[in-house]
Amino acid sequence: MDLVERIIELRKERQWSEYHLAKEAGISQSTLSNLINRGNNPSVYTLEKIAHAFGLTLSQFFNTDDEEMYVTGEQKELLQYWNCMDKLQRAKTLSYIKGLLNV
Repeated sequence: MDLVERIIELRKERQWSEYHLAKEAGISQSTLSNLINRGNNPSVYTLEKIAHAFGLTLSQFFNTDDEEMYVTGEQKELLQYWNCMDKLQRAKTLSYIKGLLNV
């Protein structure tokens, strides 16, 4: 999967418009549009901003497999809480998260 396909995949998973992603990443919409529509390669700095907008590290952005990957401090904290939950609490948490994301 190339960079543009990965960005589009992540954007669609979150149901974000290009405008929303550009705003979250702190880049101009024209920069993002050129990247997607013209296949321009982003700088590492721009790519890092896009990955962070998705809540991902660059390592996570490039990891499309279910292999072990680097986890941020916030993600570790969430996993620690998750591991303390029983089955019902986990089901309720997933339901809540899906509701927040309109999934």
